[in-house]
Amino acid sequence: MALWRAYQRALAAHPWKVQVLTAGSLMGLGDIISQQLVERRGLQEHQRGRTLTMVSLGCGFVGPVVGGWYKVLDRFIPGTTKVDALKKMLLDQGGFAPCFLGCFLPLVGALNGLPAQDNWAKLQRDYPDALITNYYVGRCPMCCCYLELLPVLEGTSALSLPHSIVSTLQ
Repeated sequence: MALWRAYQRALAAHPWKVQVLTAGSLMGLGDIISQQLVERRGLQEHQRGRTLTMVSLGCGFVGPVVGGWYKVLDRFIPGTTKVDALKKMLLDQGGFAPCFLGCFLPLVGALNGLPAQDNWAKLQRDYPDALITNYYVGRCPMCCCYLELLPVLEGTSALSLPHSIVSTLQ
């Protein structure tokens, strides 16, 4: 818990920097897990460049864009009621997610060296499945979680939200 408290203090003192570094770290860790546990590459066959690309995407694109979006969303729809959470989720999934994926997928393709024509074809092929998967995997469990926990968390600041969720679940 000391590490968690240190993270929370850093987040309170430097929210933008910590969010960007967190996004990069999580994307890098996700790629390592993918390569080692899912793809079973082993350390010798680990594609370090791919992991570095994911870290760079997290720090340079995902962290700033998503962090900025959530600030806009909180200003546009203030509040922590179930209705507010539902409005935020609908706006996030209906407006932001399609645009974000439409930028993220070609960026990944470009960073992987795909020519523009191949990148466009890959976007047309992968976009619908990526968006549908985002709706099923990424948001449905979070929506249920937030809608159940929000009455408990009313009046909680956004910076202490993760700690509040952990405390509520214990």
